[in-house]
Amino acid sequence: MNNDKKTVKKPWGGRFAEDTDKLVERFTASIHFDKRLYRQDIAGSKAHATMLVKQGIISPEEGMAIVRGLDEIQHDIEAGKFVWQEALEDVHMNIEQALVERIGDAGKKLHTARSRNDQVVTDTRLYLRDETDRISDLIHGLQLALLSQAKRHPELIIPGYTHLQRAQPVLWPHHMLAYYEMFKRDKERLADCRRRINICPLGSAALAGTGLPIDREFTANELGFDDISANSMDAVADRDFAVEFLAALSIIMAHLSRLSEELILWSTVEFGFIELPDAFCTGSSIMPQKKNPDVPELIRGKTGRVYGCLMAMLTLIKALPMTYNRDLQEDKEALFDAIDTVSASLEMMTAIISRLEPKKEHIGKVLEKGFLTATDLADYLVKKELPFRSAHEVAGRIVARCIETGRDIKDLSLDEFKAFSPLIEEDVYDVLTVEGSLRSRCSIGGTAPETVAEAVRRAEIELNGFNKQ
Repeated sequence: MNNDKKTVKKPWGGRFAEDTDKLVERFTASIHFDKRLYRQDIAGSKAHATMLVKQGIISPEEGMAIVRGLDEIQHDIEAGKFVWQEALEDVHMNIEQALVERIGDAGKKLHTARSRNDQVVTDTRLYLRDETDRISDLIHGLQLALLSQAKRHPELIIPGYTHLQRAQPVLWPHHMLAYYEMFKRDKERLADCRRRINICPLGSAALAGTGLPIDREFTANELGFDDISANSMDAVADRDFAVEFLAALSIIMAHLSRLSEELILWSTVEFGFIELPDAFCTGSSIMPQKKNPDVPELIRGKTGRVYGCLMAMLTLIKALPMTYNRDLQEDKEALFDAIDTVSASLEMMTAIISRLEPKKEHIGKVLEKGFLTATDLADYLVKKELPFRSAHEVAGRIVARCIETGRDIKDLSLDEFKAFSPLIEEDVYDVLTVEGSLRSRCSIGGTAPETVAEAVRRAEIELNGFNKQ
């Protein structure tokens, strides 16, 4: 059936003397993207109808017919039998019109004491509440993968970097748990954002509330909201909960992008720290030797896409007068696209981390270069009561000598060390190994083996606690 040729009576058509132009229908329709809100729209309508019955605004028979009809519509949608009509603009009007066609005049009573203005923001809040929980679960899965990496290679030592220059030795699990902590904060941000999402605006109507004797608390409880909105104008105009949600997703992508960048670097011949699974890489159409880290590169690239969704939402609301304006229809695509992008990126990163294998033999050779224990030498001198700045200078001059002579610090003789400082004794060699360096970093949050082991245990407890919530 060609819906463009079918005359559809608009629920708001009584005011108008001519039909909506087909160009306007196509331009204003949102059904092609907002139909994904059908579950939330039907749930909100069922709760609203139940409340109308409770308050004596519609009869129990009418309420039962409405709920039954909505259940049938949901079944048809999920079975792929429902015909969406562009002329009816959006998910709300499509479902309402289908309900009227099924149950007659009782269906026309569903919209009593509500507007599409409070209906759409209720649907959006319900949807984002569900997606917040789902994305939190995806982050949890990635944290489990990171923790598993930490546990599989508890004694692996790798170079730590600042400015992309080799700095100090760290444990592989310490590095993995650094990202664990980032994603832990991401879950916390989502949980905090969820509190402001989970406020029920239903009952605010178009902008000023309603004169009918509704029970907003009942409806909110039916839908699992924590509270009801305090101001009807703010309720229908507010989208800052969506901005906050997109900001949280943008930070998640920032963390995924950082992790992607390290995987890309580590998989190069120049680094050679890891071997990415073949299943998550592609080849070159011209260079047969290539193994390209396309998946981490795409995650890194898609980060900008989610940032764009956040900027689109901020720009959308920046100059809107009270209360509802049709501009707000544009919030959905940004939200949906960001959710889809973040979800896919989290799933892909979890799969990669789960199968990641460090190239231990090569990493061991790399540790011998870069003067990774120079800071330990300075700390050694500090323990001999030399002021840190002086100790730093001595260690720096020793490194310079090693560069000139093509040797590592540990290769110098004791006499050569004493030429730089008489405080240096035979015990200096104990601190010039990467193992000795690690053991010395025993401050809270440091990379000493016992400290990292405790961090692993703490992460296990935290993730188990998440499962019990």
